[in-house]
Amino acid sequence: MSLSKSSVPLADKRKILVTCALPYANGSIHLGHLLEHIQTDIWVRFQRMRGHETYFVCADDAHGTPIMLKAQELGITPEEMIKGVREERIKEFSDFHISFDNYHTTHSDENKAFAEEIYNRLHAKGHIKTRTISQLYDPEKGMFLADRFVKGTCPKCKSEDENGDSCDNCGATYSPTEVLNPRSAISGATPILKDSEHYFFDLPAFESMLADWIRSGTLQEEVANKLSEWFGQGLKQWDISRDAPYFGFEIPNAPGKFFYVWLDAPIGYMGSFKNLCDKDSSIDFDSFWKKDSDAELYHFIGKDIINFHSLFWPAMLEGADFRKPTAVFAHGFVTVNGEKMSKSKGTFIKGCTYLAHLNPEYLRYYYATKLTHKIDDLDLNLEDFVQRVNSDLVGKVVNIASRCASFITKRFDGMLSTNIDNQALADEVMAAGNSIAAHYEARDFGRGMREIMALADKVNEYIAIKEPWQLVKDETKQQEVQDICSLGINMFRTLMIYLKPVLPVLADSTAEFLNDELVWEGHKTLLTDHKINKFKALLQRVDMDKVNAMTDASKENLLVKADDEKPAKAKKKAKQEKVVDNTAALNDPLGSDPISEEIQFDDFAKIDLRIAKIINAEHVEKADKLLKLTLALDSQENGETRQVFAGIKSAYQPEDLIGRHTVMVANLAPRKMRFGMSEGMVLAAGPGGKDLWILNPDDGAQPGMRVK
Repeated sequence: MSLSKSSVPLADKRKILVTCALPYANGSIHLGHLLEHIQTDIWVRFQRMRGHETYFVCADDAHGTPIMLKAQELGITPEEMIKGVREERIKEFSDFHISFDNYHTTHSDENKAFAEEIYNRLHAKGHIKTRTISQLYDPEKGMFLADRFVKGTCPKCKSEDENGDSCDNCGATYSPTEVLNPRSAISGATPILKDSEHYFFDLPAFESMLADWIRSGTLQEEVANKLSEWFGQGLKQWDISRDAPYFGFEIPNAPGKFFYVWLDAPIGYMGSFKNLCDKDSSIDFDSFWKKDSDAELYHFIGKDIINFHSLFWPAMLEGADFRKPTAVFAHGFVTVNGEKMSKSKGTFIKGCTYLAHLNPEYLRYYYATKLTHKIDDLDLNLEDFVQRVNSDLVGKVVNIASRCASFITKRFDGMLSTNIDNQALADEVMAAGNSIAAHYEARDFGRGMREIMALADKVNEYIAIKEPWQLVKDETKQQEVQDICSLGINMFRTLMIYLKPVLPVLADSTAEFLNDELVWEGHKTLLTDHKINKFKALLQRVDMDKVNAMTDASKENLLVKADDEKPAKAKKKAKQEKVVDNTAALNDPLGSDPISEEIQFDDFAKIDLRIAKIINAEHVEKADKLLKLTLALDSQENGETRQVFAGIKSAYQPEDLIGRHTVMVANLAPRKMRFGMSEGMVLAAGPGGKDLWILNPDDGAQPGMRVK
């Protein structure tokens, strides 16, 4: 897609490098990720329209223990796994019109070279320290355990099955070595305490520089205030090493020691940009990254990774004699209908699921209406989403063109008038370009969208008052009709210039209709005595049925975790976890995008658990995990039966299941799958693979009996 650039005086032309945070390469892109990428893309497209030399790069964050273990589970190499993820993401980002100049990976030659160079420079200046630490070690897997891979009893409240660094029950934080009855979340083994030499970056040595830097206008005020708390507690040295086995880059002259993923992740910005420079010799890498660079460097990130980008990263760059970011822009999280994204409610929506149902420009516009320069969370209210898109884009902006275009093409051979019917209105709409540009620059997109729609209201009001559809009936009023509709088309053009960073595809269709490039400076002029093409429908209204279909397609069934848990554990908060097909299986702790969500007892009480008899089981053609089960819910010969697709093929042969009793969720809404309709869910538990067991009630149980 070509992006038109306005010409600007050389003295005013800026050199800008922009990045998004690197998404971790172990799961699908979802609407939370897309908030950041859309926000950044809008800002980048605006800068390009203004004629500035602007580059936009990103990459997959491809290192770390979770990726290594996930690849092992899939039976492929980490390299194969991250390659497939990257290819999928490049396509999805493109489908959402994210205009990267380069999308790379942190597992690259460029990133390795920069990571080693930065480390060696820091080491030469005495900023790398070593000391021996004690960590929990999994003797079965032969690896040290990060906090997230330790489970056990909270040392404060004695709640069981808590995380290795914090307790969900009482909120306490602690060290993994303090956990009572610890176990490895990877193998289930009891970990042992083991010593290892680790490498640390001496962050306290940069305390004075960082204290000044965070207050220099590089960060949002609320971010700077939050980071100041770190200085009150005193900065600590940062552990930058991990022991083998680990998927990443080995530390120079330190066999078996690897760079922690968060050391080489931000360096991935440099690696991706260098990869772009190597492809395009006209771009000079050093002019953007040398210490005295006059180029601008901006990072768009989520508020959860502020510490890495605003403390560790600038200190590393300073110590290694590279330039620091011009600014770091943090944003909040995405909620849907006022709540956390939920798999059970269908509001944890993947990018590919959205694209299967809706136009990506709907989402781009809605996010733009809600985005500010602050770090507040953004709520995607689905009913408001439908109303806002239909009202603003279809009912206001595109409506201007649809009301005026047919008169111009049918009555005046597509020629716009040389006369300006209402100069004051034209001047007002054109003059708004300065304030709208300021809103874009400041990332106050919501204010910009409100100003654009207020102008659209005025243009529609002008057309409604003039009523060209009535005037056209009078042959003496034809020139007036042409003048009115020509001004309407021109105002539509100006509004679409303002909206082009948000709606690039709609802008391209508009440019084709108007025979015009829609460059930013075009907002200062009008098209007179200019021929346009025949108007075609530019944008369809959002159908709420499609939104509902999207959420239905995003729903995953409610997990009923049925095992021999102790009473104390059963009192813990129920959590929503990933479900494999229509089988309730315990979630792999290393699975992508884990989502936990509390439910109330009333929600749990709605689940109707019934004994069912498996009267038939068979393989599903072209399905790797599924078996098709026919379940009897009645002991009578011709009683009620249900068809259920269950992801238990790895553990059972169909013939071994026939005649057995099991437990199913009987009141689960039927779900249409690629292989047919699934009318319930079979309960199963286990880590997966061959170790997966359907519940097998006592022989006295009869089909149809409730489980209480």
